[in-house]
This record gives sequence, C-alpha cells and structure tokens, in this order.
Amino acid sequence: MFRYIVKRMINLIPVAIIISIMLFAFSKAMPGDPIRAMIPTGTRMTKAQQESLYKQLQHRYGYDKSLPEQYIMWLGRSLKGDFGESTRVKKPVREYLKEPLRNTIYLNLGSTVISFVLSVLIGIRSATHRGGVFDKTFQTLTLIGISVPVFFIGLILIYLLAFKAGAFPANGMPRNNTFPEWIKYLTLPTITLTIGSLAGLSRYVRNSMLDALNQDYIRTARSKGLKEKTVVYSHAFRNALIPVVTALTWAVLGMFSGSAITERIFAYRGIGNELITAVIAQDYNVILTLSMFYALLTLIGNLIMDIAYALVDPRVKLEA
Repeated sequence: MFRYIVKRMINLIPVAIIISIMLFAFSKAMPGDPIRAMIPTGTRMTKAQQESLYKQLQHRYGYDKSLPEQYIMWLGRSLKGDFGESTRVKKPVREYLKEPLRNTIYLNLGSTVISFVLSVLIGIRSATHRGGVFDKTFQTLTLIGISVPVFFIGLILIYLLAFKAGAFPANGMPRNNTFPEWIKYLTLPTITLTIGSLAGLSRYVRNSMLDALNQDYIRTARSKGLKEKTVVYSHAFRNALIPVVTALTWAVLGMFSGSAITERIFAYRGIGNELITAVIAQDYNVILTLSMFYALLTLIGNLIMDIAYALVDPRVKLEA
C-alpha cells in the first residue's frame, strides 16, 4: 500500500501543476484592476501622484512583470509557504487565513460528525424497517431536506430561533474564546449544515443497506441462526460502507468548501466567506490560495477514498 500511495502522490504532481496554471489564468482574466482599487479615493492626491503610487504598488506586488513571470514567482513562493500579501487587508495571506481556517473547522467538524452518526442510524433503521412508519416519515423529511436550499434553512432558523425566540444570536462571531460563547454562536449554522448534509447522506446509507440486505450471503447468515444485530451490523453494514465511504469523504472535504453560503448568511468568518469577500474585492492572492487549497483537497480526497475502500473491503486490492 505504501508504494501505491507514493506512486499516486507522484502522479498528482503534474495534475496539480496544470490546475495551478488554469487557476492563475482564470484569476488574471477577472475584470477589474486590484491595484487601482487599492489607491485611496476622495483624497487630494493629484493625478500624477496617483499614477506614481499606482506604479509603486504594481512593482511591490509584481504586477508589472509578464504573466509567465508572475506565475513562476507565485508558484515558487507558494511552494515555500509564502502565499503573498492580501491587497485588501495588507497582511500576509498565510497569517490572514489562519483564523478563518480555524473557524471553519470549528463550524464544520461538529456538523459533519453529527450528520454522519445520524445518517448511519437513520439509514440502517429505515432499511431494516422498509415500508414502515419510520421509513416513510424519514423518506419524506429527507426529500424535503434535499429540495430546500441551505440558505433558506438558515434564514428560517434565524427567524424562528434568533428573532422570535431570542435563544441564539442571529449572526456574527463569538466575543470571547470561552466554550459557552462558541456554542451559542455555532448552534444555528451547525444545525443548518447538519440538515443540509443529513438528508442526502441518510438516503445514501439507506439505499446501500437495502442493496446489501438483499444479497445471498445475508440470507445465508440468517439461515445459520445468527442474531439480527450481527447480520445487520457485522455483515450488511460493512459491505454497505463501500459507497458510503465516497459520500463521507466528500462530506469531510465539504468541511472546508461547502459552507460558504452558510458562513455568509450568519456573517461567520470562515474561509468560505473570506473567499467570497476576496472575489468581490479582487484580492487575487487570497483567491489563488483558497482555490488551490480546494483543488488539492479534492485530489487528496480521491486518494483517501481508494485507501478507505481497501480498509473497508479486503477484496479491494491496491496495486502500485
């Protein structure tokens, strides 16, 4: 397996380079001039002073060089961990994104764990009680959950639990780093993200379990007199994990990229919200850094899925 992982990591290098070239080209093709946007307006600067400042900023951020040179400079700095400086906040991107990344992990870790545990419990019970009241109820609820946009769920929660009940703050960040303060501000966005992912993932688990329960080896296990819990959890569920691993892997990757809208609604300072802000402000270094971060997460996610398949199902062999 080690040789397989090393080989796959090497194969990812040219893919990552191609993606980086495409992202760099797309960012440069965006309309507007970020350097011009940095020049303060409403001041008594003359046109000559503005042009002088423009050239200074252009040289400072390397925008006076050709596109190939800019790409090589950006790639070289990125490999060293230097992602440039945010033109919007005048801070190094690496330092600037530390807090939003931490906030996103705080927000999505809880929702991912909760949605996965509930999805497994709901999916297994729905599959083992197919056609019953429980199954029909949750099939209806999950269908509604899939159909309703996440931002609408967030707005409903804000209206009911923040404005009407006054139980939680409508938006913003914790005023201090105490645990109760974080829980207070994380509750509504966590519920929003949990509902959004729970609907699809629980149906995924249910369908996988139904397929596994209809296999011949399940009938054989039952004919041997094994307990139903042993049949369901030791035999059926393990074999049903293969497709569930795919959904779970993308759910984990979605911890970093899938909550941008929710963060925006709740004015939560995560990397998804920061990416939207950077696009509006044409902050190219932040856009490139986060875009490459998401791209690399996706590439690594595919590798993790292959490894997870082999761990879940011994029949899956990884060959270097």
